[in-house]
Amino acid sequence: MSQNEAGPILNGLPTNLPDIDPAETAEWLESLDGVIDAGGRHRARYVMLKLLERARERHIGVPSLTGTDYVNTIPASREPAFPGDETLERGIRRLLRWNAAIMVHRAQRPGIGVGGHIASYASSATLYEVGMNHFFRGKDHPGGGDQIFFQGHASPGMYARAFLEGRLDEHDLDGFRQEKSHFVDGDLRALPSYPHPHQLPDFWEFPTVSMGLGPLNAIYQAQFNRYLHNRGIKDTSDQHVWAFLGDGEMDEPESRGALQLAANEELDNLTFVVNCNLQRLDGPVRGNGKIVQELEAFFRGAGWNVIKVVWGRGWDPLLANDHDGALVNLMNATTDGDFQTFKANDGAYVRKHFFERDPRTAAMVKDWSNDEIWRLSRGGHDFTKVYSAYKAATEFTGAPTVILAHTIKGYFLGKHFAGRNATHQMKKLALDDLKGFRDRVDAPITDAQLEEDPYRPPYLHPGQDDPRIQYLQARRRELGGYLPERRGDRKFISLPADKAYDSARKGSGNQQVATTMAFVRLLKDLMRDKEFAPRVVPIIPDEARTFGMDAFFPTIKIYNPHGQNYTPVDNELFLSYRESKNGQILHTGINEAGSVAAFSAAGTAYATHGEPMVPIYVFYSMFGFQRTGDGIWAAADQLARGFMIGATAGRTTLTGEGTQHMDGHSPLLASTNTSVVAYDPAYGYEIAHIVKDGLNRMYGEKPEDIIYYLTVYNEPIVQPKEPEGIEVEGIIRGMYLLKEGSFEGVADDARRAQILASGVGVPWALEAQELLKKDYGIVADVWSVTSWGELRREGLESDEKKFADPFGEHDKIWIEQKLESRPGPVVAVSDYMRAVPDQIRQWVPGSYTTLGADGFGFSDTRAAARRFFHIDGPSVAVAVLQQLAADGEVPQEWATEAFKKYRLDDVTAGTSGNAGGDA
Repeated sequence: MSQNEAGPILNGLPTNLPDIDPAETAEWLESLDGVIDAGGRHRARYVMLKLLERARERHIGVPSLTGTDYVNTIPASREPAFPGDETLERGIRRLLRWNAAIMVHRAQRPGIGVGGHIASYASSATLYEVGMNHFFRGKDHPGGGDQIFFQGHASPGMYARAFLEGRLDEHDLDGFRQEKSHFVDGDLRALPSYPHPHQLPDFWEFPTVSMGLGPLNAIYQAQFNRYLHNRGIKDTSDQHVWAFLGDGEMDEPESRGALQLAANEELDNLTFVVNCNLQRLDGPVRGNGKIVQELEAFFRGAGWNVIKVVWGRGWDPLLANDHDGALVNLMNATTDGDFQTFKANDGAYVRKHFFERDPRTAAMVKDWSNDEIWRLSRGGHDFTKVYSAYKAATEFTGAPTVILAHTIKGYFLGKHFAGRNATHQMKKLALDDLKGFRDRVDAPITDAQLEEDPYRPPYLHPGQDDPRIQYLQARRRELGGYLPERRGDRKFISLPADKAYDSARKGSGNQQVATTMAFVRLLKDLMRDKEFAPRVVPIIPDEARTFGMDAFFPTIKIYNPHGQNYTPVDNELFLSYRESKNGQILHTGINEAGSVAAFSAAGTAYATHGEPMVPIYVFYSMFGFQRTGDGIWAAADQLARGFMIGATAGRTTLTGEGTQHMDGHSPLLASTNTSVVAYDPAYGYEIAHIVKDGLNRMYGEKPEDIIYYLTVYNEPIVQPKEPEGIEVEGIIRGMYLLKEGSFEGVADDARRAQILASGVGVPWALEAQELLKKDYGIVADVWSVTSWGELRREGLESDEKKFADPFGEHDKIWIEQKLESRPGPVVAVSDYMRAVPDQIRQWVPGSYTTLGADGFGFSDTRAAARRFFHIDGPSVAVAVLQQLAADGEVPQEWATEAFKKYRLDDVTAGTSGNAGGDA
């Protein structure tokens, strides 16, 4: 079908409204026909668009257009005057372009070669600089300052600006990507590759280079700003969140998956700036299509305000004279692949392959030189167009805004970079490229300087008295200080007194309570502290009732910025579903990725807002580290603090659910994140001590940037009272002697064994202890391992010290202190794969056997599942006998007979654990 033919009307335009005045309707249709006949299709189209615009202004309720022409949303006639000094700002951008590129280029010098990216910042320098000079507010601004999510690959530009500001010097720039090895006069002087707050905690605030997490986290940051405001904790009404993103990045599901949240909550404190340079890392984003148009439709459909910045000011007179829409039609029809190719060639190529596609557009430029055609810029490189878009975005109310800025990857770097498919991987400039680049930025550098050492072209800094630098500094002072900047702890919170933990330490009496519910009850007790309670941010995906947290609904309520404008169906119930504008619970729906983003925003509020908050994210343990591990890594990099609670944990406890709900590995995945302190408690009193320790470590006098992860279960058991003289240090450090084996009724020379168990496996260990003594006269000690990961962490730290001083004297680690004097083999069991207890193998004295639930989970009873995996009480007992037999301590027949005696090959014979019951 040709471009001029009309496409099919799919399903018409549905309406059930009756035509109450057919004659008037006919008149309107005849009027439209008259406009078409008299003015042509383009005139009729214009009139229809204006009618739609007016209909929206008058709140008629007609559906909005999801796509518009491939032109700027803000026409030249509606652009505000640019308030800055064009000449000075252009000079600043040129200094920045040079220093950013040269920093990466110098990092490729012989013997270093650490990589880097030049092209992304080259395409977005104008987008950042308009913001830096006119919009982005620092932390000293009266309104509190903005939060800026800088695009990860553009980090060299931020370092280059900090260099001009005097925050970094040449030694710092030359330490780019050499974080452990670049020393100057004995001091480490280095910069991380991307925005990594963990690596440069006074500079970067948000980690963004893991594609897709920046957009997601920015949305939840904007939401959390409103949350703080609506709950009366901080006035954030004058703070804005800006997220700089790539068009290729928008392919990530996380980039688009939460757009409806931002629209539903009317987050007009949020602006996305998508750098549409049309390129991914390898090639075009949409070679056969148009990514700007695609994103416009997507964001409009999601309820966002969309501003397109497609063309620079040089196009304005051409568009003003495009009376019959020939140029606009050409712009609409040209693919991204062609636009990319245009900028990899020259003006003659653009004339032939763009303007001469239509004789009418060819006539528009017939008197233009090829150089004039080549100078036609794209909107993202025109500071006046970008300024107009930013101003409109900050003034828009009722919805978030996305700015789609058309740019060129590698812009200003030269013909070997601009628009090339390989430009993302290009990390250095050849000598001729350096000279050409120098000329374009008008740098006072001679050929001789470049030729002397092509790997070390000089950085450019004209001195603090230069008008460009004075202008730059003045703009930042007026806007509230430098960016990016991160500030640490500025306020401390009051933590609950010891008595808040008393109930958890008393046990549950005769009532059966799962550790999930034991944690929830502890949380209720902690939130009775009126100073501490407002700081808690419960975060729950759509499973609060599963976790027993629905009791919070009528008390602290669910956060909704619009309140609750309906009568809930369970209104008559005590635990009715309650939403409120100042609600405390962040109920994210079926959305683990969004929950982790909310956790990051809340867990870093101590830095971003100077308001320490305590996020407590409760989720199905299977859908934590496995599904959102990258988001948790970003939270760690952002120096988040808080609690993550992996509820309904374990491979065999969630009866009947099956493979995708069975968590047999989360403690192992948690161990891969350096900031995570992971625990697998068995009882409520253990949880109490762990939570108390976590609050002290993360929110006490010397706060640490760590995240506490607790696995809790849905298997009801009688929660025991905390034993007298409990070794609290052992609970915190990772293991303690829960129940020492008794010699009552057995000989003093009875064989010995040590059983280590964690979480729901502790009752199986106690069962095995009884079987071994009753049936075989073996005395076993049972240890509750609250954290395999912390035991391993201590072991690794000890090994590192020994590696540096292998023949010196070293303190024994906790495992060695506790087990080296305890006789017998060690058998370990948990409700996870064997690799979890295997983490401590190298530090366990003597023989060590592990049992675990390796393989897929399945739907069945708890007892049957545990018998199948051979992790139940009788299986633990047989494992002890097998190891004793292997050590020559008992006859081998004992182990063989026990296997048959306990019917370990019969899954229907298992009895370990509660047969049913809810959390």
